[in-house]
Amino acid sequence: MLEILLQNLGLSGFSLKGFGPLLLEGSWMTVKLSFLSLLVSVGLGLIGASAKLSNVKLLRVPAQLYTTLIRGVPDLVLMLLIFYSLQTWLTSLTEALGWDYIEINPFSAGVITLGFIYGAYFTETFRGAILAVPRGQMEAATAYGLTRAQRFRFVVFPQMMRFALPGISNNWMVILKATALVSIIGLADLVKVAQDAGKSSYQLFFFLILAALIYLVITTVSNYVLRRMEIFYAAGAREAVR
Repeated sequence: MLEILLQNLGLSGFSLKGFGPLLLEGSWMTVKLSFLSLLVSVGLGLIGASAKLSNVKLLRVPAQLYTTLIRGVPDLVLMLLIFYSLQTWLTSLTEALGWDYIEINPFSAGVITLGFIYGAYFTETFRGAILAVPRGQMEAATAYGLTRAQRFRFVVFPQMMRFALPGISNNWMVILKATALVSIIGLADLVKVAQDAGKSSYQLFFFLILAALIYLVITTVSNYVLRRMEIFYAAGAREAVR
């Protein structure tokens, strides 16, 4: 598959040196890590946005501190802090309970770390999207007797997605590229595999270019899917304008 891609790009003179399957595994690892991190980020973002819009100060203040801290510290520093802090806390807990030592694997650590970091960005994305929903919509839903959960599911969520999708698209692209940072904690993602292949074959520049092309393919497919989602959630708005 990768050999065909190279031929189409006029790079048939270069050899994968047997690293083709590893590059595919690294690509799949990157996609899995990105998608699961996205799910964690979205969940934290919805919780954080609800907390920041709450009238309860006990919820609003921690959410504000969370977004301020995350957005003010570089992602690489946060990744190292969270990864090693998680392992330290888990070790302390197992020692206190008398359990055997438990080591957090790099994949789980990467998902938790990226999800926690970008949950702060999704918090602001969803907060702005919820505020963009006309207040009258909520009042009408309340008048019809819908519960809080029903109001969010049937009224707020479909409308807020129209406003949130541009931010979601941007955050997804950032998460996808940020997965390259997890190579520092030992995860064999696309960047890690490309680096190892390049060093072993003395073709580092070639394998890094190839990794960049694979990222470009993933982002192109992602752009298409996200564009279809934007069209889907904007359908009602377009009909209303007509």
